[in-house]
Amino acid sequence: MNSNKLSRICVYVSNIRPDFNSDEFKAQQRQMWNNAAAGWQDWWETIERGAQKVSEKIVQLAEIKPGDKVLDIATGIGEPAVTAAKRVKPNGKVVAIDISRQMLAIAKTRAASLGLDAIMEFREGDGEKLDFPDQTTKFDAILSRWGLMFFPNLSEVLIKIRQMLVTNGRLSAAVWSAPSKVPWLDLAFASVRKQINAPAPPSGTPGPFALAEVEALKQSFSQAGFKDIKIDTFQITFEFDSPESYTKLHQQTATRIHAMLANQTEEVKMQAWNSITEAVWQYADSHGRVNLDNEVICIVGRN
Repeated sequence: MNSNKLSRICVYVSNIRPDFNSDEFKAQQRQMWNNAAAGWQDWWETIERGAQKVSEKIVQLAEIKPGDKVLDIATGIGEPAVTAAKRVKPNGKVVAIDISRQMLAIAKTRAASLGLDAIMEFREGDGEKLDFPDQTTKFDAILSRWGLMFFPNLSEVLIKIRQMLVTNGRLSAAVWSAPSKVPWLDLAFASVRKQINAPAPPSGTPGPFALAEVEALKQSFSQAGFKDIKIDTFQITFEFDSPESYTKLHQQTATRIHAMLANQTEEVKMQAWNSITEAVWQYADSHGRVNLDNEVICIVGRN
């Protein structure tokens, strides 16, 4: 392994800059996700049409079966917790935690509508501070769909997660690949950054693409003590009726973009949103429909 690649791995494994304020970041995350919840409720069917494949993959890799006890970290609107609950019923249990109370409210509603609320428990909490009253609590599987990338102290979290698993229990998670392979997110963010001449987030900053380096991700699991680590990379597709529909989704769900534009004039904001629509047209077919293929990295490790 060359020295450049090794240095990249070290950055990802530590996953935090020396000047980074974790508490401030988490407070911002909580507020952002709470603010985005209403938009996610409006768009969750569109999102899940593309994302459900990831939930199924995570659950499959975790080898979840009826009767299992499962923990879902950073569940958001309830995935992959809901998918796992369908596998563990009738006698299993799924505990789902998230930092956002408003996102959890959507998850609870989804669980109730599917008749799964009896075997699902939702808790508001920080995924880095997993605290259960019964310290002997052990899970057969722990899951996270697009959550690990936002943890400032990933190395410590992975060790704690492994300790919460039964012998041979599995941690199964999904993260995004490199920005160029995830137009679902990067098209919007890159367009706005270009419009307002803003730099990309510094290396080591938690965010959607923080764990896109496969070897670094695998190394972080290995250093936490996980065994039989397997990684699977595959494609998922998000579909939109039009480029304008794609932009509207991000206007309602991507509070990170609103934060980027907070100090801009109304004219600049309008130009930024229009730039997103223009960028997405390259993916539109002759009818104006947009299909965005994105690369997802799924990883599983055994205690």
